[in-house]
Amino acid sequence: MSDRLVRAISKDGSVKAVAVSTRGLTERARQIHKTLPVATAALGRTLAAASMMGNALKGEGASVTLQIKGGGPLGTLLAVSDNQGNVRGTVDNPAVDLPLRPDGKLDVGSAVGFDGTLTVIRDLHMKEPYVGSVGLLGGEIAEDLAAYFVESEQIPTACGLGVLVDRDQSVRVAGGYLIQLLPGAGEDVISKVEGGVMAAGAVTGLLQENDDPKAVLRKVLSDFELEILEESPIEYRCYCSRDRMERALISLGPKELKGIIDEQGSAKLACQFCDNVQTFTKADLEGLLADMKKKM
Repeated sequence: MSDRLVRAISKDGSVKAVAVSTRGLTERARQIHKTLPVATAALGRTLAAASMMGNALKGEGASVTLQIKGGGPLGTLLAVSDNQGNVRGTVDNPAVDLPLRPDGKLDVGSAVGFDGTLTVIRDLHMKEPYVGSVGLLGGEIAEDLAAYFVESEQIPTACGLGVLVDRDQSVRVAGGYLIQLLPGAGEDVISKVEGGVMAAGAVTGLLQENDDPKAVLRKVLSDFELEILEESPIEYRCYCSRDRMERALISLGPKELKGIIDEQGSAKLACQFCDNVQTFTKADLEGLLADMKKKM
């Protein structure tokens, strides 16, 4: 199945939920950034989380950025989602390799680090983006995201994220879910959600059984009757272009651009999110500089 996002609400109006299956886009990120397994898992979890949060924004051109700085060897994890749930992301140190945990699983927590912050930036195309930040609980990302919703937005939230890496280091399954209580939900609803999450088990197990996000939600929220509100394809999507890179060069200013021409002769720019590399020849750079001088 191609990567998909599903959004649902319980028919009694007590719970809303979203789930994603993101194997394809996580594998794309692995290939772009050449991540080793623990970095693949950490970045994949972050991409899935960003996708679910980004899709919740309905304003045209709106976006969500997740930034995780945990002080661990991976460095900063960054994921950006558009308002449809399409994502792109990067990790500072993709070649980090750590021993497995005693239970045989990838040690994402140690790779991310335990002493740092999760920052959420919502750009709604208003004067200033909304920025919220919380301290990391354990660096496993799902529990940190749930804590963010509780602390910053006062929304009781359950989050599950998972990436299973195969023996050849490719992504076998990836995805996650976010379940949030709606106003008026009582203790019985909380108990049913907690019981469902515990009974369902790990996200990777659910996705191996059935990678349809609808099936994941129905398994986790088995005590609720769900109404599917939205089902849509998602992908790893970068918005970089030669024009954008050209504007980045222009933003350096005439003096800096002249210095590049004199010292290097040409410039090669690579997008941090994807494998797009653009070369600007000396003639290209001189043309940009001439245009800048005309406008001064």
